[in-house]
This record gives sequence, C-alpha cells and structure tokens, in this order.
Amino acid sequence: MQKRVCLTGATGHVGYAILKELQNHPDKETRILVRRDSDMFDGLVCEKVKGDITDYDSLVKAFDGCEIVYHVAGCVEIKPGNEDFVYKVNVTGTENVIKACKETGVKKLVYMGSVDTYVPLPDNEVMHETYTYDPDTLEGAYAKTKAEATAKVLAANGEGLETVVCQPSACMGPYDFKVSSVGSMIRMFSKGAFPITMTFGGYNFVDVRDVAFGTVAAGDKAKGGSVYILCNKSVTVDEFIRMLADASGNASPKVKIGKGVVNFAAPLMETYYKVANKPAIFTRYAIRKLCSNCNFSYEKAEKELGYHPRPLETSLKETLAWIRETEEAEAQKQAQKAEEAAEAAKQAAEEAERKAEEMEKAVEQAQQAAEQAALDAQQAAAAAQKANRKAVKKHKKTLKQAEKAAEAEMTEE
Repeated sequence: MQKRVCLTGATGHVGYAILKELQNHPDKETRILVRRDSDMFDGLVCEKVKGDITDYDSLVKAFDGCEIVYHVAGCVEIKPGNEDFVYKVNVTGTENVIKACKETGVKKLVYMGSVDTYVPLPDNEVMHETYTYDPDTLEGAYAKTKAEATAKVLAANGEGLETVVCQPSACMGPYDFKVSSVGSMIRMFSKGAFPITMTFGGYNFVDVRDVAFGTVAAGDKAKGGSVYILCNKSVTVDEFIRMLADASGNASPKVKIGKGVVNFAAPLMETYYKVANKPAIFTRYAIRKLCSNCNFSYEKAEKELGYHPRPLETSLKETLAWIRETEEAEAQKQAQKAEEAAEAAKQAAEEAERKAEEMEKAVEQAQQAAEQAALDAQQAAAAAQKANRKAVKKHKKTLKQAEKAAEAEMTEE
C-alpha cells in the first residue's frame, strides 16, 4: 500500500534531487508544494499543490492525508540586507509547517537543516551531531535562522509527530537549475574562466543526490528527535580545484593566491555580485567559512541510514556531464524557439504579402469601377443632352403646328 508524502522546496537544488530520489520509491505517492508550475517537473510522477510555506492554509491543503513531510524550502541567503525576508521564510515558514503537520495528522516531519548551524570546534576536531542550537553564537541571517528553526523542529517532536533533522554540508551535483555559488564556480572553471587556486582554506562538499538518499532514508528509518549530518570528506580548496581541473580536462591553475589578497578583493567582489545579480562566490563570509573547521562526520548516517557518499571525483565528473547535457538541451530548446519564431515570422510575412496583394487587387478593381462609373456617367450625360435636344426640337415642331392650325382657323372665319 502506498503512503502519501509531501515535499516543500521541490524547485530548489536539494528539493529537486529529493523529488528525483522519490521516483525510485514506488511505495510512496509524492505530492509537492509549488508556487507555480514548471516544465522542470515534466516526466516526473507527482501531484502539484499550489502554495507557499508562508501561506498556512496552502500547507494544510498540501499536507492533508500525508504520512511524511520533507520540509526543504528555505532561503539560502548569505548576503546582508535581506534579514527580515530570510527570517520570514526560514523561521516563520517552518513554524507554519510544524503547525500544519500537527493539524493534518502527519506522522513524521523531516527537516532540511544545515551544518552552518554548528559552531566550529578548534584544532580541526571532528564534529558530530548536536541537539542544541543557539543563534547568538552564529554569524549571518542564514545560519541564525536555520539554527532557530532547527531548535523548533526538534522541540516539536512527540505527541503524534516525529521530527527528524538532516544537515547537509555544501551541496553540489546535478539538478542545479538555479545555479548555486558552487555550481557557478564549476561552470566558470570548466569554461576556462577560473584560472586561479588558493593556498588556504577548505570545505566539505557533498553530492546532492547523496543528500537526497539520506533524507528519504531518514523519513523511513529514523527515530523521532534524531539529527543526521549528511556530508562527505573535507578537502582543501586547492584539492577541490585540482579535482575539478582533472574532471573537466583543463590544466590545473598555475596561479595561487593567498588569504591576504582574497580578503582585500572580497568587498569589491561583493559589490560586483550585487550589481551583476550573480551568485556570490568570494565574499568575506565565504572566506571565513573556508577557513573554519569543516571536519564533519557522517558516521551516524552511515550506520543508521545506509548513507554512503560517492567519491568527490565521481560527483564532479557527473556534475560536468549534467551541465553539458543541460546546456546542450537548453541550446536546442532555444534554437527550436528561434526556428519556430522564424517560421512564425515567415508565415506572418507571407500573410502580410497576401493581404497586400489582395489590397492591391481591391484598389485596382476600385479604380476600374471608378473609371467605368465615369464612363457611364459621360454616356448618361450625352444621352440626356441628346434626349433634351430631341425634346426641344419636338416642342418647336409642336408650336409651329399649333401656329399653322390657328392661322387656318382665322382664314376660314
């Protein structure tokens, strides 16, 4: 018997990967909450319910009859200036989700948290799952709001609702339709537009498909109140870029820049990202994250969920392959649109030419009709003059006859 599940955030990188993973589970009838429909869901089996996590009534409608809710929707914003919106989505939206789950009788809520909610331990000490979260110890609206929301999700565990938290590290991989900062860097490097590496920093990158597997597994296997870090092995920035060079077939960068240069350039880059409306890659916050402890452990997820992240080299190769396929498909789509537009323009031109010919023919016919009317008018005028002359002549003849008759009468008298 199928169990109905609902997913929020299906248009996002992680959310879409979870939706794809759910296609491998015929025991689940999948429903997704979307603000608007999209052709990105073509070919995927799912029921769409229009709504938003800030719209409580739409959540009640979407969660009705569901056993599991995967709450993935959120605002991933690390740039300053949008704190109120980030709070509304990440905290208030999550409060709405919890309340709607309880109202509709959902049995389990799986929440997508983040390792950004962890305070880095010193000396690269291995970090395991934690169950207490203090926004005041963290930097940035994203980390603070995710920590507050995570605490609320764990506090809601019990009384008919089991809650579970999954915490991925920096996600990369296929299905990055909106192009994340990591995806942007991968694209830039593969096209030869990222010719540098760095002498410092590192992070923990994980394939989004592995995160999706772990999240769905948590919905099936995890006990209420559980937390799972879904990550991979950490690598240095230089190691990551050299893996990327190998996967893309490009030469490894020869230019290495140090932390001082990057710190100097970061504020300028932040301005550029804002003006150009591009994903932020090198920001002051990002630099601080690259220099902090990212040595997370996925031991618990491996043991309890069967979670086994694929090698980063494999993920990079498959990500580049997906990017190429997606860009080729998009190019073909745009070419088809251009061809259809050209054909429509051709048909419009032919229609305009046909109408012009019809107009020209109508004008010619009108001219001919006018000329004929003028000729008919001339002929009618000539006929009228002739008839008038005949009438005058006849009238004169009649007068003469009358005069002769009158003279004859006078002679007889």
